[in-house]
Amino acid sequence: MQIEPITFRDTSCIRIQAEGATALVALHGAQVLSWTPADGRERLFLSERAVFDGRAAIRGGIPVIFPQFGERGPLQKHGFARSREWRFEGAEGDEAVFALAGDGRDAGWPHSFRARLRIGLTATRLTVALEIENTGAAPLAFTAALHTYLRVDDIAQAAIEGLQGCDYEDSANGGTLHRQHDYEVTFEGETDRIYNDVVAPLALIDGDRSLAIEQDGFGDAVVWNPGEHLCARIADLAPDDWRRFACVEAGQVLQAAVLAPGERWSGSQTLE
Repeated sequence: MQIEPITFRDTSCIRIQAEGATALVALHGAQVLSWTPADGRERLFLSERAVFDGRAAIRGGIPVIFPQFGERGPLQKHGFARSREWRFEGAEGDEAVFALAGDGRDAGWPHSFRARLRIGLTATRLTVALEIENTGAAPLAFTAALHTYLRVDDIAQAAIEGLQGCDYEDSANGGTLHRQHDYEVTFEGETDRIYNDVVAPLALIDGDRSLAIEQDGFGDAVVWNPGEHLCARIADLAPDDWRRFACVEAGQVLQAAVLAPGERWSGSQTLE
């Protein structure tokens, strides 16, 4: 593994190279911005209108959602981890490691914690693992996700396999509860679903190509695409960007993780 600090769009980043593959990680949010396997084809979507001001979340790549998913709590939407500066701790074995710590003085979330993000890269595989440790004296509860934006050629030809039989909360339709009966999840208009108890490997079908997706430690999977009408109202997306990505997120959303003092939690997502 080769690691090099670089600047991308005025943002401090770490470039990781291994076996002909490359990943680019911003210190802002410890956010993977790009993943190009050895075949040379970019697999992540990054909006050309993404804001790189050191404050706002970056639209695309793999934002780290912690300690709150969405608006399910008192914090800013999707929590604060994706808009904080993380520290690069170097390589441990074949992983690049990033860290973020809190001392309990965050407004609305008075808990001490240590978060680490581990990124592993091979010729064909990207693994992102999130670890949370309770470093305080009281229990803490959190929700989290890896908000992965996967690039597709045409969302009309894209589908997600592996969710058949799972129950889901339909956030685009008032949070109603449903069961996935069809073999494929396809995208027609705004799609925003939280699938629970996801254990089977998933696959993103993109025309005649397929990307394998596995998760471990996370109990839920979120599938999101804003569709044409919502996309037009999102300032850091171009009007047609909804056609070019599907979010498949490993998440701990419907049931919060609870850590006693000194306990740790971890969850990972692997793309191949």
